[in-house]
Amino acid sequence: MLRLTLRQVRADGLRLLLSSLAIVLGVAFVAGTLMFTDGMRAGAYQRAGAFDRHTDLAAYAGATPLPPALVDRVRALDGVAAAAGELTGTAGVVGADGRPVLGYAVLAAIPTEPALQSYDVVAGRLPQRPGEVVLDERTVAEQRFAVGGPVSVGGAAGAARSYTLVGAVDVAGSVRDVGGPFIGLTGADALAVGGGRGYGRIMVATRPGVDVTALAERVRAAAEPGVTVRDRAAILDAAVTDAVRDLRQFELMLGTFAAVAVVVAGFVIANTFAIVLAQRSRRTALLRLVGATRGQVHRATLVEAALTGLAASAIGVLVGTALAAALGALLGGVGAPAGGGVTVTLRTVLLSLALGTALTVGAAALPAWQGTRIAPVAALTDAATRPARPAGRVRLVVGALALAAGVASLWGAGATGQVPLVAAGGLLAFGGVVAFGPVLVPALVRVLGVPARALFGAPAALAVANAVRNPRRVAATATAMVIGIGLVSSFVVGAGSVKAGIERAVDARVGVDFLVTGIGGDLPAPLAAELAARPELGVVHEQRRRVTDGVEVRAAHPALVRRTLSGVDAGDPGALGPGAVLVHRELAAARGWAVDDTVTVAGRPFRVAAVVADDRPVPGGGRVRRGFVVEMADADFGRLFPAERGYLAEVDPADGVGADAARVAVESVIARYPTVNLMDQAAYKRMLTGTVDMVLGFVTALLGLAVVISLVGVANTLSLSVVERTRENAVLRAVGLSRAGMRATLAVEAVLTALVGTLIGVALGIGVAAGAMAVVARVGGEFTLVLPWGRLGLIVAVAGLAALLASVLPARRALARPVVASLGAD
Repeated sequence: MLRLTLRQVRADGLRLLLSSLAIVLGVAFVAGTLMFTDGMRAGAYQRAGAFDRHTDLAAYAGATPLPPALVDRVRALDGVAAAAGELTGTAGVVGADGRPVLGYAVLAAIPTEPALQSYDVVAGRLPQRPGEVVLDERTVAEQRFAVGGPVSVGGAAGAARSYTLVGAVDVAGSVRDVGGPFIGLTGADALAVGGGRGYGRIMVATRPGVDVTALAERVRAAAEPGVTVRDRAAILDAAVTDAVRDLRQFELMLGTFAAVAVVVAGFVIANTFAIVLAQRSRRTALLRLVGATRGQVHRATLVEAALTGLAASAIGVLVGTALAAALGALLGGVGAPAGGGVTVTLRTVLLSLALGTALTVGAAALPAWQGTRIAPVAALTDAATRPARPAGRVRLVVGALALAAGVASLWGAGATGQVPLVAAGGLLAFGGVVAFGPVLVPALVRVLGVPARALFGAPAALAVANAVRNPRRVAATATAMVIGIGLVSSFVVGAGSVKAGIERAVDARVGVDFLVTGIGGDLPAPLAAELAARPELGVVHEQRRRVTDGVEVRAAHPALVRRTLSGVDAGDPGALGPGAVLVHRELAAARGWAVDDTVTVAGRPFRVAAVVADDRPVPGGGRVRRGFVVEMADADFGRLFPAERGYLAEVDPADGVGADAARVAVESVIARYPTVNLMDQAAYKRMLTGTVDMVLGFVTALLGLAVVISLVGVANTLSLSVVERTRENAVLRAVGLSRAGMRATLAVEAVLTALVGTLIGVALGIGVAAGAMAVVARVGGEFTLVLPWGRLGLIVAVAGLAALLASVLPARRALARPVVASLGAD
């Protein structure tokens, strides 16, 4: 039986070729994911201690930053060779053209003590005194800065000021390489630029022979309560944990998409073996007649599947290596650090080979078992003429229950706001579609076949008849399409709905011409006052808020406050001004406040000018009980919370001033602030929705592999059906069906099968997206379901075109054999 099985693999190699391609692609995705993330993990471990090469101890801040005076106390301790405060934040660099250098910039305090300096200097030196700065070598080269020349740097504390560039450092691939400039200043300058009140940690280098444990206790005693002191081993452990935390999430995401690809490949493989074994039923019967047992035939089929899976998995590992390298190059090309390269380990190779082999054997197990159930004498008839078994009643009942439970779960997700119900509903609905497939898919093929017959005539009628003659087969082929298309559609609809919700929220809550936003952080402290001082600008409002005593206090502007209100219960919102506040309905009811009452906010008295309502949910939820909000004038808010900053300022021109003149005025102010950006409403919407588009593109690209594998299944099923219908096709050609007609028949069959799977997938994706949007709307935010018909239509069109291309090789195979030879085929 083993020799027979090996010969059978060689004989049926072409029949299993396309199913092997599905295994190759699925294993390649898994292997590529493991190799890429292993490389990233290796790089993360290598880089984890890059900036602690000389740090023996470190004291980490708790709830409050570490004051600069603590650095001096630690430095004076016995056994301390050097101590320096360190912080990391964000700032901005003004480029050689006078404009901010693009990208999120990392600001770091660099130790001036040589015993603690762990940076790789490629030109010049590190800063030793205030007024000096180092930048990363990429920014220095791109901006053509000269060592010894001036560079303007600004941050949250104020406008940019000039520093002397004393060196360039190499931070490429490190935790401080996030795509934008790296700015290194002395500790005092870093605090001044970043607007910080202290350091994030204090680094310590010990003297030779000092007991590190005892010194750690002395540092802990000198510090304030809540400060954590770590030795070198703990520092490196924490650095590694931070380095791989995001990697685990990235690995989980890629692993999820790999799992989808593997599941789709499993459907393709199972369908392939079901067809191949059905076509071998006469051969199987002969083996049974000459003495082979059902167990031997079953085991032989599983051995064949194992050999096929092992060979395809080996190729998949090689393809996965190239895929991992391509992914690294892609991320590097868009500025995302993906250092570490591709790491190929024995564990990855063995796991990928085992997965591909087990997947193939597992997918072939049920068809192999079913193939041995045919009685030897009955199997001597032509397998192609034996009617396919209809779906059983149990299967249909289970499918109905699963589909009903899925719909109920998706509806319940919106009613209860439970995210797990969305996933459960999608899985149950898909299970129901799979169970109903032998009934649903042929019915839809017949419906779509009506216009096809009107367009193409007899070839289309033949295609419909061929597609529906074996309901289980066409259902399995279409189901493979449902998985990938359903996930793509759910993301497309979800992304479109989120974008539309964001745009509606901006239209409702932003009623000004210009918006000044912080890049990676809050606005610099003096910026709003400088903008308000310009005569060309009439409205300047920095959005700020602070929670105190269970109440959210918001800064408001009298000219803008009405746009966010949905109702006024009492009083006049226009009376908002110095000493007067607006109280939201829920807070007023809870505390018994009314118009003209004097209330205390943050220890100061204010008069209630109006009781108002804002029924629109806040995206992401609130930090206090709903409606526990007080709005006060900007000036009053600034006096109560002078250190509180916002990330957005709304700006309108003064009366009689044109938009162009107002833009020039704003630009003249923000030119000295490299950490801010000026946008109009349209640009602000694009900024908020740009991340959605980027994520959608990334997800669609990853899920595209699952769609490709399912299209391989369409081509595979069609190719095997051509083999099965060799004699039948020859008869059609003998009675007058032209070569073009044969091609049209196979093309229409492929397109109808793919379109049915695509349409079911789109419907399932819309249902899942509807449930998800209902959850999001309930949690908070103005989100409703929006159907992007253009993109959904593009999905359907691409699937149809791909299926048309998938029919080319089967059609060529069907026409390659002469009619007379095909009529005599067994």
